[in-house]
Amino acid sequence: MLNTAKELIEICEKNNWKISDYVLEEESHGDPAKKEEILKEAREMLRVMKEATGRTLEKGSGLPHGMIDDFGKKTWEYANSDRKHVTDPDTLRAMARAFATFESNSGMQVVVAAPTAGSCGIVPAALVTAQENLDCSDDDLVAALFTAMGIGEFIAGYATFAGAEGGCQAECGSASSMAAAALVQLYGGTVEECLHAASIAIVNILGLVCDPLGGLVQYPCTFRNASGVSNARISADMALAGTTSVIPFDEVCQAMNEVGNAMPAALRETGIGGLAGTPTAHAICKRVFG
Repeated sequence: MLNTAKELIEICEKNNWKISDYVLEEESHGDPAKKEEILKEAREMLRVMKEATGRTLEKGSGLPHGMIDDFGKKTWEYANSDRKHVTDPDTLRAMARAFATFESNSGMQVVVAAPTAGSCGIVPAALVTAQENLDCSDDDLVAALFTAMGIGEFIAGYATFAGAEGGCQAECGSASSMAAAALVQLYGGTVEECLHAASIAIVNILGLVCDPLGGLVQYPCTFRNASGVSNARISADMALAGTTSVIPFDEVCQAMNEVGNAMPAALRETGIGGLAGTPTAHAICKRVFG
Protein backbone atom coordinates (compact mmCIF):
# COMPACT_ATOMS: atom_id res chain seq x y z
CA MET A 1 0.00 0.00 0.00
CA LEU A 2 1.14 3.53 -0.74
CA ASN A 3 1.44 5.95 2.16
CA THR A 4 0.10 9.19 0.69
CA ALA A 5 -2.41 10.44 -1.83
CA LYS A 6 0.47 12.24 -3.56
CA GLU A 7 2.24 8.91 -4.13
CA LEU A 8 -0.93 7.42 -5.61
CA ILE A 9 -1.34 10.35 -8.01
CA GLU A 10 2.30 10.09 -9.07
CA ILE A 11 2.30 6.33 -9.74
CA CYS A 12 -0.97 6.59 -11.70
CA GLU A 13 0.39 9.47 -13.78
CA LYS A 14 3.62 7.58 -14.46
CA ASN A 15 1.79 4.47 -15.69
CA ASN A 16 -1.26 6.20 -17.19
CA TRP A 17 -3.44 4.31 -14.71
CA LYS A 18 -6.76 4.92 -13.05
CA ILE A 19 -6.96 4.08 -9.35
CA SER A 20 -8.64 0.81 -10.31
CA ASP A 21 -5.65 -0.15 -12.47
CA TYR A 22 -3.27 0.45 -9.58
CA VAL A 23 -5.38 -1.61 -7.17
CA LEU A 24 -5.65 -4.55 -9.55
CA GLU A 25 -1.91 -4.52 -10.22
CA GLU A 26 -1.14 -4.29 -6.52
CA GLU A 27 -3.49 -7.10 -5.56
CA SER A 28 -2.41 -9.45 -8.35
CA HIS A 29 1.30 -8.55 -8.25
CA GLY A 30 1.11 -8.47 -12.05
CA ASP A 31 0.19 -12.16 -12.27
CA PRO A 32 -2.38 -12.59 -15.11
CA ALA A 33 -3.92 -15.70 -13.54
CA LYS A 34 -4.26 -14.00 -10.15
CA LYS A 35 -5.69 -10.93 -11.86
CA GLU A 36 -8.41 -12.98 -13.53
CA GLU A 37 -9.21 -14.67 -10.22
CA ILE A 38 -9.60 -11.28 -8.53
CA LEU A 39 -11.79 -10.01 -11.38
CA LYS A 40 -13.99 -13.09 -11.07
CA GLU A 41 -14.48 -12.44 -7.36
CA ALA A 42 -15.27 -8.78 -8.02
CA ARG A 43 -17.87 -9.69 -10.65
CA GLU A 44 -19.57 -11.96 -8.11
CA MET A 45 -19.53 -9.16 -5.55
CA LEU A 46 -21.15 -6.87 -8.10
CA ARG A 47 -23.82 -9.48 -8.84
CA VAL A 48 -24.71 -9.73 -5.15
CA MET A 49 -24.73 -5.94 -4.83
CA LYS A 50 -27.07 -5.48 -7.78
CA GLU A 51 -29.44 -8.14 -6.50
CA ALA A 52 -29.58 -6.57 -3.03
CA THR A 53 -30.34 -3.07 -4.37
CA GLY A 54 -33.62 -4.24 -5.88
CA ARG A 55 -34.77 -6.93 -3.46
CA THR A 56 -37.35 -4.89 -1.50
CA LEU A 57 -38.20 -2.08 -3.93
CA GLU A 58 -41.42 -3.68 -5.18
CA LYS A 59 -42.56 -5.99 -2.37
CA GLY A 60 -41.25 -4.26 0.73
CA SER A 61 -39.16 -5.78 3.49
CA GLY A 62 -41.61 -7.01 6.13
CA LEU A 63 -39.07 -6.45 8.89
CA PRO A 64 -40.10 -6.82 12.56
CA HIS A 65 -39.67 -4.39 15.50
CA GLY A 66 -41.22 -1.39 13.70
CA MET A 67 -37.92 0.42 13.19
CA ILE A 68 -37.83 0.10 9.39
CA ASP A 69 -41.13 0.24 7.54
CA ASP A 70 -40.52 -0.46 3.82
CA PHE A 71 -38.46 2.70 3.36
CA GLY A 72 -36.95 1.38 0.11
CA LYS A 73 -40.34 0.70 -1.44
CA LYS A 74 -41.77 4.04 -0.29
CA THR A 75 -38.82 6.03 -1.59
CA TRP A 76 -38.82 4.13 -4.90
CA GLU A 77 -42.52 4.87 -5.43
CA TYR A 78 -42.00 8.52 -4.51
CA ALA A 79 -39.03 8.81 -6.89
CA ASN A 80 -41.10 7.45 -9.77
CA SER A 81 -44.24 9.45 -9.01
CA ASP A 82 -45.46 12.65 -10.63
CA ARG A 83 -45.06 14.59 -7.40
CA LYS A 84 -42.64 17.48 -7.14
CA HIS A 85 -39.40 16.33 -5.56
CA VAL A 86 -37.05 18.38 -3.40
CA THR A 87 -34.06 16.46 -4.77
CA ASP A 88 -33.76 14.91 -8.23
CA PRO A 89 -35.32 11.52 -9.11
CA ASP A 90 -31.91 9.90 -9.73
CA THR A 91 -30.74 10.69 -6.21
CA LEU A 92 -34.06 9.47 -4.82
CA ARG A 93 -33.68 6.19 -6.70
CA ALA A 94 -30.15 5.86 -5.33
CA MET A 95 -31.53 6.44 -1.84
CA ALA A 96 -34.22 3.82 -2.41
CA ARG A 97 -31.59 1.30 -3.50
CA ALA A 98 -29.51 2.08 -0.42
CA PHE A 99 -32.58 1.53 1.75
CA ALA A 100 -33.33 -1.73 -0.08
CA THR A 101 -29.83 -3.08 0.36
CA PHE A 102 -29.83 -2.19 4.03
CA GLU A 103 -33.25 -3.83 4.44
CA SER A 104 -31.82 -6.96 2.83
CA ASN A 105 -29.06 -6.94 5.44
CA SER A 106 -31.53 -6.42 8.27
CA GLY A 107 -33.60 -9.31 6.88
CA MET A 108 -30.55 -11.61 6.97
CA GLN A 109 -30.26 -11.73 3.18
CA VAL A 110 -26.90 -11.87 1.41
CA VAL A 111 -25.19 -8.49 0.98
CA VAL A 112 -21.65 -7.27 0.40
CA ALA A 113 -20.13 -5.52 3.39
CA ALA A 114 -18.78 -2.47 1.59
CA PRO A 115 -16.94 -1.86 3.81
CA THR A 116 -19.28 -3.01 6.61
CA ALA A 117 -22.74 -4.55 6.90
CA GLY A 118 -23.91 -1.38 8.64
CA SER A 119 -22.96 0.68 5.56
CA CYS A 120 -23.72 -1.96 2.93
CA GLY A 121 -26.20 0.11 0.90
CA ILE A 122 -24.05 3.06 -0.12
CA VAL A 123 -21.55 1.70 -2.65
CA PRO A 124 -24.04 -0.64 -4.41
CA ALA A 125 -26.69 2.07 -4.72
CA ALA A 126 -24.16 4.52 -6.11
CA LEU A 127 -22.87 2.07 -8.71
CA VAL A 128 -26.23 0.72 -9.88
CA THR A 129 -27.73 4.20 -10.23
CA ALA A 130 -24.66 5.37 -12.17
CA GLN A 131 -25.02 2.44 -14.55
CA GLU A 132 -28.66 3.36 -15.13
CA ASN A 133 -27.66 6.94 -15.92
CA LEU A 134 -24.57 6.24 -18.01
CA ASP A 135 -25.57 2.95 -19.65
CA CYS A 136 -22.08 1.68 -18.82
CA SER A 137 -21.06 -1.97 -18.64
CA ASP A 138 -20.65 -4.27 -15.66
CA ASP A 139 -16.91 -4.22 -16.37
CA ASP A 140 -16.99 -0.44 -15.86
CA LEU A 141 -18.70 -0.97 -12.52
CA VAL A 142 -16.13 -3.58 -11.51
CA ALA A 143 -13.36 -1.08 -12.30
CA ALA A 144 -15.16 1.53 -10.19
CA LEU A 145 -15.43 -1.04 -7.42
CA PHE A 146 -11.65 -1.43 -7.46
CA THR A 147 -11.34 2.33 -7.12
CA ALA A 148 -13.61 2.15 -4.07
CA MET A 149 -11.36 -0.59 -2.70
CA GLY A 150 -8.29 1.57 -3.22
CA ILE A 151 -9.89 4.36 -1.20
CA GLY A 152 -10.79 1.79 1.42
CA GLU A 153 -7.16 0.73 1.68
CA PHE A 154 -6.17 4.23 2.71
CA ILE A 155 -8.97 4.44 5.25
CA ALA A 156 -8.11 1.05 6.75
CA GLY A 157 -4.44 2.00 6.87
CA TYR A 158 -4.94 5.28 8.70
CA ALA A 159 -8.24 4.83 10.53
CA THR A 160 -10.90 2.12 10.92
CA PHE A 161 -14.14 0.78 9.44
CA ALA A 162 -15.53 -0.22 12.85
CA GLY A 163 -18.31 1.85 14.35
CA ALA A 164 -17.31 0.51 17.77
CA GLU A 165 -13.92 2.16 17.32
CA GLY A 166 -14.59 5.27 15.25
CA GLY A 167 -18.33 5.92 15.23
CA CYS A 168 -20.55 5.88 12.14
CA GLN A 169 -18.11 8.16 10.34
CA ALA A 170 -15.96 5.02 10.10
CA GLU A 171 -18.80 3.02 8.54
CA CYS A 172 -21.12 5.23 6.49
CA GLY A 173 -18.45 7.91 6.17
CA SER A 174 -15.97 5.44 4.72
CA ALA A 175 -18.57 3.96 2.39
CA SER A 176 -19.54 7.44 1.16
CA SER A 177 -15.90 8.24 0.51
CA MET A 178 -15.35 5.00 -1.40
CA ALA A 179 -18.52 5.51 -3.44
CA ALA A 180 -17.69 9.14 -4.24
CA ALA A 181 -14.33 8.20 -5.74
CA ALA A 182 -15.90 5.35 -7.70
CA LEU A 183 -18.50 7.73 -9.15
CA VAL A 184 -15.87 10.25 -10.21
CA GLN A 185 -14.02 7.54 -12.13
CA LEU A 186 -17.25 6.37 -13.79
CA TYR A 187 -18.07 9.92 -14.85
CA GLY A 188 -14.66 10.46 -16.42
CA GLY A 189 -12.82 12.25 -13.63
CA THR A 190 -9.10 12.16 -12.92
CA VAL A 191 -7.28 10.33 -10.15
CA GLU A 192 -6.85 13.62 -8.30
CA GLU A 193 -10.57 14.38 -8.62
CA CYS A 194 -11.36 10.91 -7.23
CA LEU A 195 -9.27 11.72 -4.17
CA HIS A 196 -10.88 15.14 -3.74
CA ALA A 197 -14.32 13.51 -3.85
CA ALA A 198 -13.24 10.91 -1.30
CA SER A 199 -11.95 13.67 0.98
CA ILE A 200 -15.05 15.84 0.63
CA ALA A 201 -17.34 12.92 1.49
CA ILE A 202 -15.50 12.32 4.77
CA VAL A 203 -15.38 16.05 5.55
CA ASN A 204 -19.16 16.15 5.15
CA ILE A 205 -19.71 13.38 7.69
CA LEU A 206 -16.75 13.86 10.06
CA GLY A 207 -17.69 13.18 13.66
CA LEU A 208 -20.84 11.15 12.98
CA VAL A 209 -21.58 8.98 16.01
CA CYS A 210 -22.69 5.34 16.07
CA ASP A 211 -25.85 5.04 18.20
CA PRO A 212 -28.04 2.10 17.06
CA LEU A 213 -31.16 1.46 19.10
CA GLY A 214 -30.65 -1.59 21.27
CA GLY A 215 -27.50 -2.46 19.36
CA LEU A 216 -29.65 -3.47 16.38
CA VAL A 217 -28.19 -2.23 13.11
CA GLN A 218 -31.48 -0.80 11.85
CA TYR A 219 -32.21 2.65 13.24
CA PRO A 220 -30.69 5.22 12.58
CA CYS A 221 -28.37 3.23 10.31
CA THR A 222 -30.91 2.92 7.52
CA PHE A 223 -31.17 6.72 7.12
CA ARG A 224 -27.39 7.02 7.12
CA ASN A 225 -27.16 4.61 4.21
CA ALA A 226 -29.63 6.68 2.19
CA SER A 227 -28.00 9.98 3.11
CA GLY A 228 -24.59 8.36 2.60
CA VAL A 229 -25.21 7.63 -1.06
CA SER A 230 -26.54 11.19 -1.46
CA ASN A 231 -23.34 12.45 0.14
CA ALA A 232 -21.29 10.36 -2.29
CA ARG A 233 -23.16 11.78 -5.27
CA ILE A 234 -22.83 15.43 -4.25
CA SER A 235 -19.19 14.95 -3.26
CA ALA A 236 -18.46 13.46 -6.68
CA ASP A 237 -20.18 16.39 -8.39
CA MET A 238 -18.25 18.88 -6.28
CA ALA A 239 -14.96 17.30 -7.30
CA LEU A 240 -15.96 17.09 -10.98
CA ALA A 241 -16.97 20.75 -10.83
CA GLY A 242 -13.44 21.64 -9.74
CA THR A 243 -13.88 22.17 -6.01
CA THR A 244 -10.99 20.72 -4.03
CA SER A 245 -10.10 19.58 -0.54
CA VAL A 246 -7.17 21.61 0.75
CA ILE A 247 -6.36 18.70 3.13
CA PRO A 248 -4.90 15.69 1.26
CA PHE A 249 -6.91 12.47 1.46
CA ASP A 250 -4.41 10.62 3.65
CA GLU A 251 -4.50 13.46 6.18
CA VAL A 252 -8.31 13.48 6.08
CA CYS A 253 -8.21 9.78 7.00
CA GLN A 254 -5.84 10.54 9.87
CA ALA A 255 -8.17 13.28 11.10
CA MET A 256 -11.11 10.88 10.99
CA ASN A 257 -9.14 8.45 13.13
CA GLU A 258 -8.31 11.16 15.68
CA VAL A 259 -11.95 12.26 15.86
CA GLY A 260 -13.05 8.64 16.35
CA ASN A 261 -10.58 8.13 19.16
CA ALA A 262 -11.86 11.28 20.86
CA MET A 263 -15.48 10.07 20.90
CA PRO A 264 -16.79 8.86 24.26
CA ALA A 265 -17.60 5.15 24.44
CA ALA A 266 -21.33 5.94 24.77
CA LEU A 267 -21.31 7.16 21.16
CA ARG A 268 -19.48 4.21 19.64
CA GLU A 269 -22.00 1.42 18.99
CA THR A 270 -22.64 0.66 22.65
CA GLY A 271 -26.32 1.51 22.47
CA ILE A 272 -25.93 3.88 25.44
CA GLY A 273 -25.77 7.45 24.13
CA GLY A 274 -27.14 9.53 21.28
CA LEU A 275 -30.44 8.35 19.83
CA ALA A 276 -29.99 5.00 21.59
CA GLY A 277 -30.19 6.80 24.94
CA THR A 278 -33.55 8.51 24.37
CA PRO A 279 -36.68 7.50 26.31
CA THR A 280 -38.33 6.22 23.13
CA ALA A 281 -35.29 4.06 22.37
CA HIS A 282 -35.46 2.58 25.87
CA ALA A 283 -39.16 1.81 25.38
CA ILE A 284 -38.47 0.11 22.04
CA CYS A 285 -35.70 -1.98 23.58
CA LYS A 286 -38.03 -3.05 26.40
CA ARG A 287 -40.67 -4.06 23.87
CA VAL A 288 -38.21 -5.96 21.65
CA PHE A 289 -36.06 -7.62 24.28
CA GLY A 290 -38.46 -7.84 27.23
